Amino acid sequence: MIEISNLTKRFAQHTAVDDLSFSVKPGEVLGFLGPNGAGKSTTMKMLTGFLAPTSGSASIQGFDIQRQRLKAQQQIGYLPEGAPCYGDMTVRGFLEFIAAVRGFKGAAKREQVAKAVALLELEGVLGQSIDTLSKGFKRRVGLAQAILHEPKVLILDEPTDGLDPNQKHQVRQLIQSLAQDKIVIISTHILEEVSALCSRAVVIAHGKLLADDTPQQLASRSRYHQAVNLLSTQGLDHAALAALPGVAGVEVNELEHSLTVLAEPGAVIVTEVNKLIAQRGWAVSELSVERGRLDDVFRNLTRGESV
Repeated sequence: MIEISNLTKRFAQHTAVDDLSFSVKPGEVLGFLGPNGAGKSTTMKMLTGFLAPTSGSASIQGFDIQRQRLKAQQQIGYLPEGAPCYGDMTVRGFLEFIAAVRGFKGAAKREQVAKAVALLELEGVLGQSIDTLSKGFKRRVGLAQAILHEPKVLILDEPTDGLDPNQKHQVRQLIQSLAQDKIVIISTHILEEVSALCSRAVVIAHGKLLADDTPQQLASRSRYHQAVNLLSTQGLDHAALAALPGVAGVEVNELEHSLTVLAEPGAVIVTEVNKLIAQRGWAVSELSVERGRLDDVFRNLTRGESV
């Protein structure tokens, strides 16, 4: 497990991380969310032993990150923000160097490098210096070094930053396959990433823990939970929709000829909306029910509004 207890980091008068506590179990993919400056990267740096906390503690697989730093770090694969690598080295040279640092020699070293190269599809750039690579390929090299030693814990800071849609899909599939027997923590501001990858999400702002739940449960706290979206080129009677039992209001998007019928907390309104459509004979080309919007909850939480 990963255990974080009352973790705090102060820089002079600024508190970057403020009494943060949570734990993560094997098999979990934890999305670590927050706006810029929330304390995400500072937490990651303390968790990986690159930065000492002002107070509190963190342990990786039972090894305290301060008292047993090397043992703890041996359990971790870490992709820092920006994926810093030695730019003048070739991809092959860099990965072989990382494998050697991790204690692999001879055939074992070649095997581990080959596995990482195959997983991240780096065969075509092995002879290139890292400085000549695109941002997306640099990110993939960073991911390759993080998984090269088959760690028990993966800590990834913006893992798909700079990747095109196909590469994002590939990396997400890789993370999901790796997560079956590992702990994975993903720090990101891309909410789509959390919905696609994570079994759990922690939201922080100003260094404080604001929420800890599954992405689905967090999304259900949105005002759009159980909202009904309607698409129609025909004018619909907004007042009639707003008067239905359990309806909290109606939002109109005239550009898209669509509207969203909002549900009161705990209400399920799709049956009543369908009845009204049938009674009025409205021509509705699309109807969908929302589970909620994670971005809506995220904004409210990080702005200090109740959700």
